Amino acid sequence: MNWLFWALGAALFAGLTAVLAKAGVKDIHPNLATAIRTSVALLLTWVLALATVSPLKLESISSRSWWFLAASGTATGLSWICYFNALQKGNVKQVAPIDKLSVVIAVVLALCFLGEKVSEKEWMGISLMVAGSLVLAWK
Repeated sequence: MNWLFWALGAALFAGLTAVLAKAGVKDIHPNLATAIRTSVALLLTWVLALATVSPLKLESISSRSWWFLAASGTATGLSWICYFNALQKGNVKQVAPIDKLSVVIAVVLALCFLGEKVSEKEWMGISLMVAGSLVLAWK
């Protein structure tokens, strides 16, 4: 259940992110807002890494891990740029549910590329997530 604690924390902070970002992006360009947010996140994550990973040996990380983490970081940055632009133009109650379709996309990609399996019950849940996102976002 350790994963559940962290997953609930991620959901809580992601929810806070939407509201705080909407307030913060009000009077500035969304790309600048993204840069500020990313800088803070970068600083926080390095402080945590340096405080919790000992000894920190970057040379021991495989090139495969570097490549996938760099690709993931690029996807994160592009996601945040899109997110902040969407928040500046739309309401949180519309943008956040559509953004959370990332869960559905992640499951489908994990199915295709990581070999994960999805049961009928899980497909039902995925379908309900899509329907719920569309209902919440539809004006």
